[in-house]
Amino acid sequence: QVQLVESGGGLVQAGGSLRLSCLASGKIISVGHMGWYRQAPGKERELVAQITSGGRTIYKDSEKGRFAISMDNAKTTVNLQMNSLKAEDTAVYLCNARILSGVLWSDYWGQGTQVTVSS
Repeated sequence: QVQLVESGGGLVQAGGSLRLSCLASGKIISVGHMGWYRQAPGKERELVAQITSGGRTIYKDSEKGRFAISMDNAKTTVNLQMNSLKAEDTAVYLCNARILSGVLWSDYWGQGTQVTVSS
């Protein structure tokens, strides 16, 4: 089985920064992509940023320039550096990964980490 464990959330003032990390562990044969979604109360889950094992990145348009996603060389940890945080960034941030474990590619999710930005 595969597990994703997030860390790095918390409370920060508007304009501040946070760095989220997500570690994938378990029976991992290959990683397709890893990324971060977020879900605010009463809103749908949305993609924030994603990175493939080859280093290709995708960002939510409004986060380009403020957020930066990266992956370690082992392709098991994904980080999200968030700068110039705004109150509207407040949400639960969830790590997502497309991983080959056994013979199937599957999507895995972490439990989520709360990010609260005070204005």
